[in-house]
Amino acid sequence: MHILVTNDDGIHAPGLLALAQAVKPLGKVSVLAPDRNWSASGHVKTLDRPLRVKEMPLDDGTPAFATDGAPSDCVALAICNFLGEKVDLVVSGINPYANLGHDVTYSGTVTAAMEAAIWGLPAIAFSLDSPKNHLVLADFEAALQVARRVTRAVI
Repeated sequence: MHILVTNDDGIHAPGLLALAQAVKPLGKVSVLAPDRNWSASGHVKTLDRPLRVKEMPLDDGTPAFATDGAPSDCVALAICNFLGEKVDLVVSGINPYANLGHDVTYSGTVTAAMEAAIWGLPAIAFSLDSPKNHLVLADFEAALQVARRVTRAVI
């Protein structure tokens, strides 16, 4: 099982690290995420310039790649064999804010999963409802545990 981990908050987001750690026990994990925050970007595709990709390990040393493209570009790059092997499942997030209702149409986290679905791959988008109107740092531990359980069930 080859799992692509991506997000819309950028390669250095704590939710991306939490999600990568959550799914590591479930298969081979590849991380390819935007090099910056693409929150509320919607379903964007880069068509007017080449995409740049560079190696950029996560804070725990997990190998990862960052691109100057959007979340949906990350998924398309992986599906088009940037990683050198087929991806079986895409997981996106963990977004530090809840993606509910109309928010899903704007969320880069959700549209990364939608891009995978367009290509015929199973995908899951994870988000966390942060407390206190998002004025405190999010605790991703519970979301990490839920992400692992949900991903295991999908597999």
